Amino acid sequence: MDRAIPVLGNEEIELYMRTYYSLLRSSGEVQVRSLEETHSGINASLHQGAAGHEPDLLAFVYSAMRLPLCINKVRLVLLGQSAEVFARGGYPAVEAWTTMKAKARRRKMFFDGAETLAVFINSISDIDDLIPMLTTYQIEWNKLHFRLIRGGIAPKTDAGRLDLPDFKHALALSDDDFSRLAQIWGNQFLPTLRLLAKKEIRLAVRLLAGSRTDYRRATQGWWRHVLANCGVKGIHDRPVYFVSSNMHALPNLLSSYYTLIETELLAYLQTDNPENLREARQQLAESTPPGSTRNLLSYLLRKYLRTAAGKQHYAARLKHETDLGIHNVRRPLNLDVGVQVIELAKLNPRFLDPRLKLNGADWAKLRNSQTLMVNVDYPLGMAAYQLLSQISASVGQLKGVYIMGKAATLNGRVGDVMIPNVAYDEHSQNTYLFDNCFAAEDVAPYLKHGTVLDNQKAVTVRGTFLQNKKFMHVFYKEGYTDIEMEVGPYLSAMYENLYPKRYPVNEIVKLFQNLPYDIGVLHYASDTPYSKRQSLLSKSMLYFGMDSTYACTIAIVRRILATEMGAS
Repeated sequence: MDRAIPVLGNEEIELYMRTYYSLLRSSGEVQVRSLEETHSGINASLHQGAAGHEPDLLAFVYSAMRLPLCINKVRLVLLGQSAEVFARGGYPAVEAWTTMKAKARRRKMFFDGAETLAVFINSISDIDDLIPMLTTYQIEWNKLHFRLIRGGIAPKTDAGRLDLPDFKHALALSDDDFSRLAQIWGNQFLPTLRLLAKKEIRLAVRLLAGSRTDYRRATQGWWRHVLANCGVKGIHDRPVYFVSSNMHALPNLLSSYYTLIETELLAYLQTDNPENLREARQQLAESTPPGSTRNLLSYLLRKYLRTAAGKQHYAARLKHETDLGIHNVRRPLNLDVGVQVIELAKLNPRFLDPRLKLNGADWAKLRNSQTLMVNVDYPLGMAAYQLLSQISASVGQLKGVYIMGKAATLNGRVGDVMIPNVAYDEHSQNTYLFDNCFAAEDVAPYLKHGTVLDNQKAVTVRGTFLQNKKFMHVFYKEGYTDIEMEVGPYLSAMYENLYPKRYPVNEIVKLFQNLPYDIGVLHYASDTPYSKRQSLLSKSMLYFGMDSTYACTIAIVRRILATEMGAS
């Protein structure tokens, strides 16, 4: 019998969170330096060197990849849920500022070109994510700044005349660490190093609004924008399969546009060889039996569309998808969570990935179906609760909820797939027991490199920095090995969709009796925290991640098609 996990009582993490939430209640600016001591005190797994004098380059790179490049010029970070909130706070036209992006985190951000960055937040999870990242970045930037000063680079006189080898010598960094800085700053590497020599960072944060009503209003505006721009009528009356995944796997499996330009993609592979993928293709050809190149071509398509030659296909690909009932709404109002609304009746078996073909499929049933698939670009933390709550209240009927996303694993390897049927949610402190509609046999046939681990136990954490070894050890002792950020909030939203009351707190909640729809959860491992932190901190899964991503997506689509057509 599963039992509730006792409250962790990790006083350092609780103190840190209480500190920044109490400070953010102020109507004025909060100096990030006021958080540095409590931040360092938690000894976060992602920032174990916070309190030391030596730079923690892995933590710095992790934060930098999730913040915009302009952060080095920013003094004030404004947090708000919508343009209306910013306007009420005295910033009436933030969306006219310069749009900024981070390499590894989706958020709407706008820079005024001087010292202010406006960040749209989707839920409290964005606060739990942003505040530790800003604090980490400031701590580690300033360590590097003072190392340059001690290394003989004067802030204003010499920095402008020095080149990369001078900075590398003064920073006393290894080749790998110096290359990591080059990776995050790109063609701004040398100018950023010169700026690093000139200035400390002294960031301030101001939360313009933080009530549940503000988050709810922002989510409602997001959904209204989706309805107005998706090109599908009558969504409020139609049955829906809700999917939380990404914006590329489903369309590729359902439309196979890459097969229409396969010759062009292979020529691009030969001439440009991005990420040395020619070797990957060779390995597929030499395997026994030869492996499918479909995942490789899908990945090549994403990269090719970003080239000068490939851009011509962007509009054609979107038209091809729209003709097949796949409607994209990217960067909707308020929330940077893209949506795809897919009309199952318009899918064409000619363009389906062969791995989706089912025995006994009755395509006449699908052609007459009014059912939609609504796929959201997986949100962060509590935004998942808000989105599913909004959508489930705004459609005709939920026929299934399928959640796919990244997770850290304490017992597997990067690329493995975890299938949980128990989830502890840090937000609600509930332990959810649920009947996961997926088992290992649903995913394993489509996974080439990893292992599928079903009957797992997941823990939904509040933020990537809000964990330390003590935290993870408590869960590991209880058999929780799957660490992620969305399934708990999604299950809380499902509870409210199934029962006539708000989700409970600190209870064991059973979601497997007489459910009117599927619950499916698949996580692919992107990090192994007990293995030197290497993946989450310093690597992207890149092409390697396609294997587990597509294996999970195939399992989800097969389940939906089988339900609709009565096939197997």
